[in-house]
Amino acid sequence: MAAPSAHTGNAPDALPAAAVAVHGLDKTYRGQGKAPPKRALKAIDLTIPRGTLFGLLGPNGAGKSTLINILAGLVVKTGGTAAVWGYDIDRQPRQARSAIGVVPQELNIDPFFTPRELLDLQAGLYGVPRAERITERLLEVVGLADKANAYARTLSGGMRRRLMVAKAMVHSPPILVLDEPTAGVDVELRQQLWGQVRALNAAGTTVLLTTHYLEEAEELCDRIAIINHGEVVACDTTRNLLARIDSKTLTLHLTRPISDVPEALAAYLPELPEPTRLVLRYRPSEAQVGDILNVLNAGGLHIRDLSTEETDLEDIFLQLTRGSGAT
Repeated sequence: MAAPSAHTGNAPDALPAAAVAVHGLDKTYRGQGKAPPKRALKAIDLTIPRGTLFGLLGPNGAGKSTLINILAGLVVKTGGTAAVWGYDIDRQPRQARSAIGVVPQELNIDPFFTPRELLDLQAGLYGVPRAERITERLLEVVGLADKANAYARTLSGGMRRRLMVAKAMVHSPPILVLDEPTAGVDVELRQQLWGQVRALNAAGTTVLLTTHYLEEAEELCDRIAIINHGEVVACDTTRNLLARIDSKTLTLHLTRPISDVPEALAAYLPELPEPTRLVLRYRPSEAQVGDILNVLNAGGLHIRDLSTEETDLEDIFLQLTRGSGAT
């Protein structure tokens, strides 16, 4: 399924290295009533390389939505700079806004319009000439060509979410922002949506994704930034982030029950939840499974089966945000 090509516009460089670049970006909201002002972003620096599928993670209230809304021109920053597809959001606001499409969490679709009418209307709001509109292509991309003339109110929840993606793409933006797009949808629909997101990304669209499904970000994203209390606490490739926690868990199922763990295994923080199940933890940078098995053999322990558990993104997320008390 071919996705629409990413629009490049008249950016300072036809293909900027960074789809999004923010430096010292700061936002403080005025306090309501007697409440003190709230600093939502704390002079953050963040670069999203062109063409990536980039994950932005963080607890509720961490500052993700504030960042997205500043990039989309919906919130005015307090300080710092931000550029979208090479356009400064202050000096070139119109071009910056035209370079980004945002798919919000809420399904804000008029139920009395058809998908074709909604896309045409949205394209008109962006000033896309009728001859240059890609309504039919977008309907094909999101799998709604056969529902083009059905009232939006008759569409399933999954179809409406796909229509939201199409709405964000009517002006062929090179950057697509997906704000919790699969919240509350079933597994099958989630897989369909991600297939379409991958197709858009493969066609050249830079995708910025916020999600609470950490396994989703781990599977999809090339790079991930974790934001907490308005600060970027981690930003790296997904592979490098996963390597940050140098830890593995080894579960051993023994052929015979034991009551005590050999002293030689003390360095591996042993646990004996059952007489025939032994759990060990080790650092791959310091030890290999073979080393542990040699110790077991020397202690006369025989293994019926074993399994290892890798570090995942949730471990890193919890480590970086633990005790943060999301607001």
